Amino acid sequence: MKAIWMSDRGQALLNTIYTGALREKLEAQVQFVSTITSAQEAQTSKEQLKDVECIFSTWGMLPLSAEQIRECFPSLKAVFYGAGSVQYFARPFLQSGVRVFSSAAANAVPVAEYTLAQILLAGKGFYQASRLYKEGQHKKAQEFSKRHTGNYDAVVGIIGAGMIGKLVIRMLKDYRFRILCFDPFLPEKAAEELGVKKTGLQELFAESDVISNHLANNAQTVGMLDYGCFSKMKPYATFLNTGRGAQVMEADLAQALKEEPGRTAVLDVTWPEPVEEGHEFLSLPNVVLTPHIAGSMSQETSRMGDYQIQEFFAWIEGKELSLEVTEAMLRTMA
Repeated sequence: MKAIWMSDRGQALLNTIYTGALREKLEAQVQFVSTITSAQEAQTSKEQLKDVECIFSTWGMLPLSAEQIRECFPSLKAVFYGAGSVQYFARPFLQSGVRVFSSAAANAVPVAEYTLAQILLAGKGFYQASRLYKEGQHKKAQEFSKRHTGNYDAVVGIIGAGMIGKLVIRMLKDYRFRILCFDPFLPEKAAEELGVKKTGLQELFAESDVISNHLANNAQTVGMLDYGCFSKMKPYATFLNTGRGAQVMEADLAQALKEEPGRTAVLDVTWPEPVEEGHEFLSLPNVVLTPHIAGSMSQETSRMGDYQIQEFFAWIEGKELSLEVTEAMLRTMA
């Protein structure tokens, strides 16, 4: 079987995603004929690519048109994408009869781990207590922390029960939390199985001690989290965002944080990224910013490649597949 590597970021990135013994096993089975880094390169390599059946990719996958796929890859059967969201490139491939597999499940793991850590810290009032202590306000730091619920019988609100949201919920089961969930696409039976209570969005903000956003990133969710939500937060609640910055009306969040300084926002994503110079988030003492680090990074990225290689062997051996993406799934997934 012939395959290619594809990413506009080059072979060096591909080599960090696809590593080790599993890659060696893959290359023993598959003949890689090229590394394609641009649509123009694909156009000029048609003869070399005509028998290619698989593409292995990651961040930087080329968003080819259906016409380009037909012209350059007439034998293509599958794209194995060692990264998360396939929204920006998948449809023309699926419409051309090419199967698409995503490592979103692998990328969900570090995001969920990061979220769990932040939820546990938030329950102790960690963020502002740490700042106050360093400012020499030891007693005030202790008092601030004690106004939080801790992590026993606290209420955690999960916005979006997609792949990441569900994984966070499962991780929280090792602790004693009451979990609320906002997700219009989550059936009641599935909510019962997860052990969560479905609520409206504003109700979730009003009742939760910690709120974590995992909404899918699409046009329908842009600006969805606004003052109507943030103004309902408890005086010592924490809002976590590892979803997308565009889902948050940032001026509204800043206003709610100023109205109740005991509230905290922990933002791994903003819109745009990085935060623009002079933005209120940079000066507000109850905002914690991290540079989009929740997802796979460093050694964690090789998990995404491992998932794709394992899925490839399941595919050629006719075994059950777990990472395939369909057109119907694209309507609701990140």
